[in-house]
Amino acid sequence: MTSQPLNLITDPWLPVRRKSGAVAFIRPAQIVEEMADDPVMALDWPRPDFRVASLEFLIGLLATAFPPEDEDAWCESWEKPPSVEVLDEAFGRVADAFWLDGPGPRFLQDLQELQSGQEPVERLLINAPGDSTVKKNADLFVHRAHVTVLGRSAAAMALFTLQSWAPSGGAGNMTGLRGGGPLVTLVLPREGASLWEVAWANTPVGSAVRDADLPRVFPWLAPTIGSGKDGTSVRSGHNAHPLQCWWGMPRRIRLDFEVAESCVCDLTGRPDDVLVPGWRQRPYGASYAGWTGMPYGEGAVIHPLTPRYRQKTDAEWLSVHPQPGGIGYRHWTGLVVNSGDGQRLPASAVLTWRDARARDIAESPRPRLLAAGYDMDNMKARGFVESEMPLPGTADPARQEVLDTLARDCVAAADQMAAVLRGCVRDALFGKGTVSLDATLLANVREQFWTRTEGAFFDLLHQAARLTDGDDIGLRKDWLHQIGRAAMALFDASVVLAPDTGATEAQRSALARRRLRVAVSGGGKEGGSIMAVLKIPVPVARKAAARTKRQ
Repeated sequence: MTSQPLNLITDPWLPVRRKSGAVAFIRPAQIVEEMADDPVMALDWPRPDFRVASLEFLIGLLATAFPPEDEDAWCESWEKPPSVEVLDEAFGRVADAFWLDGPGPRFLQDLQELQSGQEPVERLLINAPGDSTVKKNADLFVHRAHVTVLGRSAAAMALFTLQSWAPSGGAGNMTGLRGGGPLVTLVLPREGASLWEVAWANTPVGSAVRDADLPRVFPWLAPTIGSGKDGTSVRSGHNAHPLQCWWGMPRRIRLDFEVAESCVCDLTGRPDDVLVPGWRQRPYGASYAGWTGMPYGEGAVIHPLTPRYRQKTDAEWLSVHPQPGGIGYRHWTGLVVNSGDGQRLPASAVLTWRDARARDIAESPRPRLLAAGYDMDNMKARGFVESEMPLPGTADPARQEVLDTLARDCVAAADQMAAVLRGCVRDALFGKGTVSLDATLLANVREQFWTRTEGAFFDLLHQAARLTDGDDIGLRKDWLHQIGRAAMALFDASVVLAPDTGATEAQRSALARRRLRVAVSGGGKEGGSIMAVLKIPVPVARKAAARTKRQ
């Protein structure tokens, strides 16, 4: 029994859902199919990590083979998308790099046959239990042997997801180009955007890859640049093309393929006459330690879809990673706007959208920001984090700067208020210094504060976007009121006095509540600091005013 190899450019393998609700499998060029009547709206994988990684795959493919040469060209394709035939021709130039199986180079797999023991195919999935977890019988939430075989389409996406986001995996198992478990931020350009519109909104300008550069863009077309004792690393502009940021291959992997009859993928339920029961690997694949984080188009880049930060000026730029507690407006600085000190920068795709593309398109699209990624604890996935939030803005650059400054200040003030709230709750319940501020109960109070104030934050930004005179002092005062009211409500819900509460505990609670009330009112050192961040004039105390008058 024989089967044709799968090519990820020319064969239909991506599961999608159309506007009509119809589900289909398409090749990449078909994302622009039937745009007027029944466009492709979303990817239809059963896993959220595959869905986000597939968006990265499509955006990377466009950036590599069909990028807009400038923003004018981007606008033209936004207003009039290319045909399926045009994309087929563009993608066809790199099709030989996208064979998943068969003879010759294989997509994201080592050029050599690897001699090693077979790994279960489920371990291609980042959240699958590893050897240690299985030995300890600790796979309580994600059970072993849930996936025993994958069809080729699911195997291709599992492989891409692992190579792109590869976490640390023991000695010699290298992390992805952005480190293990990077945060991915994508602009969703408007409500009801098609898959093409989402992909195109995040595609950077550039030049299509030249034939001569293919091995430097797609590392599986050439022998692996190992990272053993010699410490060799893959560096943009040195031994790799900048476009390799989309196609990093830190792990030396070869998939095992097995011809089967009437078998289905355990993950998708889709039949395939070739299944993947396992894979082989060798340590010390490519190291991207030297891949620095310059802005996209100016040399080396971490990744156009991932925000970055550095510890101090002139230090190396690092990728942002999801953390416990999810993603929300508290991360606005660094996800949407630059930090005031310039040490935290949003993803290039987000900056490009806000600085140019949102102003170039005719309609008011009401864009949103999608942020997603694995929250990793070294080799262990604690969870997959995914959230959306509004992305308000204005077409006037000067007004946009005022809006961004307001957002930074409001987030900073909320952060200070959350810290005061957490400290006051600790003092009320346990006394000063007896319990860590990071204790679960106190962390939960802080998280509730951010959740409770999120709607008010976006309401404020939408109001600020409509301001014509730039005078936002009223909005700043209203924000102080909003976060203060939320803090007091959460304190009262967390610190409840019962009839049998002792005098010491009651007094402690009263003093803590008074401290919080003073801060909420803008008084004391803590309240004055919050007022200063919000640039709200601090009222002059009566005694100070009287002394000034006498002088």
